[in-house]
Amino acid sequence: MADAAEAIEDQGLKQTAKDLFAGAVGGVAQVLLGQPFDIVKVRLQTTTTYPSALSCATSILKNEGAASFYKGTLTPLIGIGACVSVQFGGFHYARRYFERQNALSSPSSLPSLSSDPPPLSYSQYYLAGAFAGLANTPLSSPIEHIRIRLQTQPHGQGRLYSGPLDCVRKLSSQAGFFRGVYRGTSVTLLREAQAYGTWFLTFEYLMQNDAKRNGVARKEIPTWKIAAYGGLAGEMLWLSSYPFDVVKSKMQTDRLGKEQVYKSMRDVFAQTYRREGLRGFWKGIAPTLLRAMPVSAGTFATVEVTMRLIS
Repeated sequence: MADAAEAIEDQGLKQTAKDLFAGAVGGVAQVLLGQPFDIVKVRLQTTTTYPSALSCATSILKNEGAASFYKGTLTPLIGIGACVSVQFGGFHYARRYFERQNALSSPSSLPSLSSDPPPLSYSQYYLAGAFAGLANTPLSSPIEHIRIRLQTQPHGQGRLYSGPLDCVRKLSSQAGFFRGVYRGTSVTLLREAQAYGTWFLTFEYLMQNDAKRNGVARKEIPTWKIAAYGGLAGEMLWLSSYPFDVVKSKMQTDRLGKEQVYKSMRDVFAQTYRREGLRGFWKGIAPTLLRAMPVSAGTFATVEVTMRLIS
């Protein structure tokens, strides 16, 4: 039994490398599909200038040009590729851990693990996704912080930062590297765990039920269904975690030093509720959900197809 479990672990290390690569490819697709929606979402979350997502998008197009929808793209293109790589790598690493634990508690299932492992419980899928989110936070928090600063800075001569490195340098000089660049990491941890626990759980639930309902193997599920299930998972991701994202955006667009508006994550929650009520935690949800469907669909479809090609 120990030899079989060890063989499973060795296979898991090889598979992790494939998971990381497929996730990186999915991350590039995610950025290219989602960046225009993301800049509208951040503007709506952090200002009261625009009455709607459409007016925000129209204003950006009119005053800043079409290229502004991809403002700050270099950072996420490199960084989000790494983040999605870690998300999928972390999820499948945790999934294989649970598979081994389940197998050790039921030795008769060990021989089949290398080819067709039994599915996890839904709580285990959620925990594996939450682990992926936590593992991703050290990367995603500074990357998203820099992206948000670049997206929300004034256009033209009023620009505060010439690029990602200049932004890192100025934030570090104002508040120190960790307090400046990593501002908002505490709420990012909460968002990532909840978001990716829900994301992966929803996708795996839909995929498992499709395979069971139609009597097919997972690899036989067509790409259009993978995309559809991925899109639905994206909607659930944001519905389950959006208030955390609003708080994160407010913290990461706040001034630093003596002009800082929010003292802590708790202070952001308190001030937002006092000024805007519960609605304040859902500002920008419409373009976010509009973005989530194609972006998440493209991410899961790209990752699944890539995995099939390299396996």
